[in-house]
Order: sequence, then C-alpha cells, then structure tokens
Amino acid sequence: MFKAEIRSLSEINHVAEKFIEAYPADRLFAFYGKMGSGKTTFIKALCDALQVIDYVTSPTFALINVYETEQSREIYHFDFYRIKSLEELYDLGYEEYFFSDEYCFVEWPELVESLLPPRMVKVTITETPLGSRIIESN
Repeated sequence: MFKAEIRSLSEINHVAEKFIEAYPADRLFAFYGKMGSGKTTFIKALCDALQVIDYVTSPTFALINVYETEQSREIYHFDFYRIKSLEELYDLGYEEYFFSDEYCFVEWPELVESLLPPRMVKVTITETPLGSRIIESN
C-alpha cells in the first residue's frame, strides 16, 4: 500500500522516489484517474526516478512508448485511451511487454482490464478540491 499527497509540482519527484521504493519487486502498474488528474505527469516523475534518458511523453496515439534508462533497461509506457478493441493489444504483442520483467506503466487500464495480469499494482490519482493530487495504490 502507498498513499501520498502532492500539493505542488515541486514535491512530485520526491513522491515518485518513495513510490518506487515502496514497490521494490513490482514492475506492472495500472494508473486510474480522470482526464487531467496527472497520470502522465506522475509517470514522467517515476521515469525520472528510474533514470530514464529519453524524453517522456504520453503515448496516446502510439499506444506505447519505450524509454531507455541509464542502466540500459527499458520502461514501457502504455496509454489505452484511444484503443478501439482488444485486438489492438494482441497485435501490439502486449504479453511480451507485460511479462518482460521491465517496468510497465499503463494509463486508462479500465479499457483493457480483462487482459491485465492479476499481479498489476492499481494506482489511483485523485484531484482534491484545492488542486493537490492524492496517489493511492493497493
């Protein structure tokens, strides 16, 4: 379990580091939250904590972005917001990614839940009325 509040962007990298520390053995993370809640922004901070050397952007149209870390590891960032059918995941070869033992960060997982591995960590990002973000995971 993990829970943190991010009151300003200046806190996000610290929270991302603590999040990664809280899940030393986990590699699969599903991010739930409304549009604009900060899913991509938090994933960018997680990638910073994992020492990604590539530019991190939302893979909204590509479905997946692959980033390389300073240790020559790969991180897979999925965005299923525009997915039209589960066939697209099969065509993408999603199993290779999900079972690779590399970090996988999935945005809009509710659209493909039937294909998500049971060991995936669910992360919810909620915006508070004052504009801060609550990061919670199981």
